[in-house]
Amino acid sequence: MLDELKLIEAITPDILAVLQERYRILRNIYWMQPVGRRTLSESLSMTERVLRTETDILKKLKLIDSSKSGMQLTAYGEEVYTKIGALMDQLFGMHQIEKRLSETFGIERCLIASGDGDRQPKVIAEFGQLLNESLDLLLPEGKNTIAVMGGTTMAKVAEELGNLETAKRHNLFVPARGGIGESVNVQANSVSSVMAMQTNGDYRSLFVPEQLSMNTYEFLLKEPAIVDVLNLISQANCVIHSIGRALHMAARRKMSEQEILMLKQKNAVAESFGYFFNEAGEVVYKVPRIGLQLKDLQKVPIIFAVAGGQSKAKAVNAYMKNAPKQTWLITDEACANEILKGATL
Repeated sequence: MLDELKLIEAITPDILAVLQERYRILRNIYWMQPVGRRTLSESLSMTERVLRTETDILKKLKLIDSSKSGMQLTAYGEEVYTKIGALMDQLFGMHQIEKRLSETFGIERCLIASGDGDRQPKVIAEFGQLLNESLDLLLPEGKNTIAVMGGTTMAKVAEELGNLETAKRHNLFVPARGGIGESVNVQANSVSSVMAMQTNGDYRSLFVPEQLSMNTYEFLLKEPAIVDVLNLISQANCVIHSIGRALHMAARRKMSEQEILMLKQKNAVAESFGYFFNEAGEVVYKVPRIGLQLKDLQKVPIIFAVAGGQSKAKAVNAYMKNAPKQTWLITDEACANEILKGATL
């Protein structure tokens, strides 16, 4: 199919450029619908005059409709957009970018959603769909224990998951770390429970504070209910986590001004599992927390790191220098391109 399209392009050189441009328009309408022409033109960096010409054609093709509230895809338009996505990725090199990024980090696989999660919320929803397909592919038959981190990305991704239960496979979701103190909906407990409900699995909760003194930490490690869940976490054969920007995560966790100043002085750019990393991927600080530790990942056979948006490129790049080789990274086009741009400088 790709070879035939390239032959067609030899006769009509502009055909792929037109295809790519119209696909971009459909994609952005899908992400932002209903959307006005001015907002859409700004998101595409395209003049309103050129956009009007293209959207008029798409209307005649019955791919989009417009109303007072803006433009949106028709049912037929959504069907075309969904079906053509894989072809567009092949035509315009998304698989090559995925391969380059996985080779850069020395990890098993990278999956990239089109767009920029910072600007288009539906990109994060696509992370969830990619994660669901990947879990369905990788989770073995039998009983699986899936340890899940919290966070805003993880909370949104959880909502997009679908059934993963089969007659021969059962999944138990557990929070990977303690997390009371954050907003309830982004705590690991909440995220793991939503994932369990969406996938028809089961879950267990871990009710411990986000940050602890050493005395409290040691005391809680003796509590039977906590020990029970920690044992489940230690047996996890799958881990799903995100990667945060260091200072953003420090503020969200209400760390002290002295700690935040220290993170700035040490040039921290990334956080995951309570560890803070500089651009070189070196650990510059660690928050004492109950649950999964960075060193525990080495023995986990299935790992997903989920993070995107151009603003997270430095954070993803820093953390992934520590990622176990069995990690699958799910990110977006903007984050991937920013990382690879830095890698070639």
